[in-house]
Amino acid sequence: MQRTTEAPSIRAIDLEAELHALFVRGMDGDTAAYQAFLQKLSAHLRAFLRRRLFGWPDDVEDLVQECLLAVHNKRHTYQSDQPLTVWVHAIARYKLIDLLRSKSGREALHDPLDDELAVFAESSTDASDARRDLTGLLATLPDRQRLPIEHVKLKGLSVTEAAALLGMSESAVKVGIHRGLKTLGKRAGSYS
Repeated sequence: MQRTTEAPSIRAIDLEAELHALFVRGMDGDTAAYQAFLQKLSAHLRAFLRRRLFGWPDDVEDLVQECLLAVHNKRHTYQSDQPLTVWVHAIARYKLIDLLRSKSGREALHDPLDDELAVFAESSTDASDARRDLTGLLATLPDRQRLPIEHVKLKGLSVTEAAALLGMSESAVKVGIHRGLKTLGKRAGSYS
């Protein structure tokens, strides 16, 4: 199936029209329309922010909520003859910038590690020793835990991709990872 470049713009136009109609009806007092607007906007913002915060997935939901609150509090500033999604994206970008500034401020508080500290590998064999230890620990797990960890945590596949590859449900992959990491944590702790 070949993708056309028109499809996203048609979807964007449809989304704009739908959100705009719901928002305007909500501003006129239709609470059901405003509720539907907030739900659809939440999904849209979640996707918008996930693409920009792929390194910090835990922050996406918090940022979505902050954006929704800002949209609600600033709804009186929206000019109905302007595209709604442009206005919403501007709010989201400001919230995103605020988050990034706060993160960079927190990161600046951390002291950089010195290359001469003992926490760094003293020889080239340390990395291979660690890899061998990890391989040995993983081998003690049952396949339903070991394979999801290998595919998702070590190879970088998504849960969906790992589930399809392993013939497991996504929930089973998540449970396998959780239980496997918990078991590994206990076993690794007993070696120290």
